[in-house]
Amino acid sequence: MTSARRFRCCLVGGTFDRLHAGHRLLLNAACKNADAAEIHITSDYMAEGKSPFVQSFDDRMEKLLDWATNVPGCKISVHKLDDVHGPAPHHPMADAIVATPETKGMCESINEQRVKNGLEELHIIEVMHLDGVEGGIISSSAIRNGHMDQEGHPWMTKTLRNSHLKMASALDEELKTPMGLLFEGPEHDLEIGMAAALDGLPTPHGAIVTVGDVTTKTMLDMGHVPDIALIDGFTKRNQLDDELKVNPNAFQHRLHAENPAGHITPSLTQAIAKALRAEETLVLDVDGEEDLAPLVIHCLAPIGTLVLYGQPKRGVVVQYTSLEVKQRCRYLLSLFEVIQ
Repeated sequence: MTSARRFRCCLVGGTFDRLHAGHRLLLNAACKNADAAEIHITSDYMAEGKSPFVQSFDDRMEKLLDWATNVPGCKISVHKLDDVHGPAPHHPMADAIVATPETKGMCESINEQRVKNGLEELHIIEVMHLDGVEGGIISSSAIRNGHMDQEGHPWMTKTLRNSHLKMASALDEELKTPMGLLFEGPEHDLEIGMAAALDGLPTPHGAIVTVGDVTTKTMLDMGHVPDIALIDGFTKRNQLDDELKVNPNAFQHRLHAENPAGHITPSLTQAIAKALRAEETLVLDVDGEEDLAPLVIHCLAPIGTLVLYGQPKRGVVVQYTSLEVKQRCRYLLSLFEVIQ
């Protein structure tokens, strides 16, 4: 026999961007303690103030409704939240509200308003945060910033970040397939493909990262400086003539890394991590080869980062960093051989 719930109606408010383990803990606390749970999701207008990369209201609502179908014994409804407090100060049926440590003060303010409105105070159910596997709180901002997935796991584990990885031969064909949107253009006039790529960049987007000397130089020649560029002085395994090389002085900072062909080294991984934290333009000069760098970039980069690289004889590929892209890159990296 199940015990009776303590409350009639529990209110839950939030953005609920990229529904994660911490959200589920919060929501489960409401459903466990009340006969009904009202979930109020911030509108697109309110959410944009947090980040331009927050999911749309419709996407966030869909994920919550999917979650709600698996919760028995509690009547769950989902609503749009157009202001900070929503209906809580004047809700006649609500008798509880869920809070995290940083929102508890707002809930206390709501109770003050309720008393002025002649209503009983809401019981505040405080739920502590969940920590990620490598530290830090599981949060939507941490997920958007690329630090962890929705369960708090890093996209590239500390072991892999500190290991020398060798590509398995079985991955050779798969990695030849463009991972992203191809903007076609002839090889003798690379600016055609690059112009199409630049015109087709999604809005909003984060940092622009170019991988490869030809891609980087083409963008520079067109008057655009990428936020981060990875170069190795070669194209198609042939050393570039001096006049075709990228001028590192076009960037405000320069890093170096060592990375043999077909491998991913700690030197490269750590340099990419440092580059992604840079606040000014940066070129990463790789002694060896940078072809596999996009796998690491997508794992470590914030959502919305754009990675551009050349596809021989076909044009320019643009890949937007998303949770789905991060998942694919993590899977591919798991197939690499750890050689030290």
